[in-house]
Amino acid sequence: MRREPREYRTLDKDLRRVTNTERAVLHSGRSLLRLGLALIFIAAASYVGTGFLADQPAIGILAASLAVAAYLALSIGGNDVANALGPAVGAGAIGMTTGLVLVAVMEVMGAVIAGSAVTATLTEGLIGSTLGEGEATARMMLAALLAAGSWISLATWLDAPVSTTHSVVGAIAGAGLASYGLGAVNWPALAMIAFGWIVSPLVSGLIAAGLMALLRGLVLNREDRIAAARTWMPVVVGLASAMLAGVAELAWHGSRPAVNAALALVCGALGWVYTRRRIDRQSRGEAGGRLAMKQLLAVPLIAAALVMGFAHGANDTSNVAAPLTIILDSLSAGGDDDLRARLVLLLGGLGIALGILLFGRRLVHMVGSRITRLNSSRALCVSLATATTVLGASLMGLPVSTTHVAVGGVFGIGFYREWRDRRLASGHDPLPAEERRRRHLVRRSYMRMILGAWLVTVPAAAGLAAALVWIGGF
Repeated sequence: MRREPREYRTLDKDLRRVTNTERAVLHSGRSLLRLGLALIFIAAASYVGTGFLADQPAIGILAASLAVAAYLALSIGGNDVANALGPAVGAGAIGMTTGLVLVAVMEVMGAVIAGSAVTATLTEGLIGSTLGEGEATARMMLAALLAAGSWISLATWLDAPVSTTHSVVGAIAGAGLASYGLGAVNWPALAMIAFGWIVSPLVSGLIAAGLMALLRGLVLNREDRIAAARTWMPVVVGLASAMLAGVAELAWHGSRPAVNAALALVCGALGWVYTRRRIDRQSRGEAGGRLAMKQLLAVPLIAAALVMGFAHGANDTSNVAAPLTIILDSLSAGGDDDLRARLVLLLGGLGIALGILLFGRRLVHMVGSRITRLNSSRALCVSLATATTVLGASLMGLPVSTTHVAVGGVFGIGFYREWRDRRLASGHDPLPAEERRRRHLVRRSYMRMILGAWLVTVPAAAGLAAALVWIGGF
């Protein structure tokens, strides 16, 4: 008797349905797992923090502040990881998961080692006249923390790389205005911060474009690009390593020029030797094509991304540490002030690192591939420009927007490429306007969207914080 093949087809269809259901459950469970880990971290931060300061009369405000600060740190990590890792992942130099882990480690190191200078600027300079008001100041800063965290989370959900620095500064200013009036805000200090916001992306874009031109002249336009890369790429990694070591030593131990220079020199030499050996291994058997160049540039690109992670931890951890420090000072929390400051920075760094690991993938893809297409050489210039600008600002104690700086570098590369293409085509007949628009390398729609998000962030965060103060009784 002949068996109908329909039974087998039906069985196969049923098995496929079961398999698809299992995959759907696993996919949805990943989101729930990430959310659960985030909630555990928030609860643990609040519980452990209040355990150290259990004798405070306003223990409820303290517990809520620690929880909201942990939430804000997670939001910053999810939103800002694109600044450090977007170019490297967009160029294919490093995998997403590996890059997230390495940058998360560098974020914690940057926060603990070099995060105090910018934190002091935000703590003492922005609303210094309202400090010392006790529980009222603590309530005001709790509203600012909650407003900034909510706005950043909304921006992350919308794939908009807004500035966390803008969000926090706007929220602090809005809460201060609602609580104490116009005199609560140090307007000259706010103007100086805003000036840094304007200048830093321009500086980053110019540095990125200059590095791109230099890289083309030294490596990309040479007949033997492999030999040229073997000469210059170890220099790039050596300088990046020396810069990172010098900033870390200067921030951790203070200004000791001899020790600082010696440590920078040793780390730079180690970076040079490692990169030279790695390039020698990678270039064996290659004929100098695209694959070889991608391999040769991968090591300096990853090094630049790690330096950027350190710089982000040093600068943007202040967005969490400054409000929380003001709250602790307002509540007269006891204990060693230096130890407490380090613990606050550690909390911010750990929260940002966990936010990177749990929620950072979407914006990494957006910044790395949707603004302008990045290969290894262009991504290297963006990362180096961003790291240099942010580290310089951190040494000066200036709270710049790393999102501004990173996206400014990407725009700088894109506009440089457009200028170069126009210059090369200057000897030919002019193209129609429609064709010129089609050949734009910087996608204007994303540029308008990002600029719009930047413009609305400060007033939106300020308005949300003021509303929380007025409605919630903060």
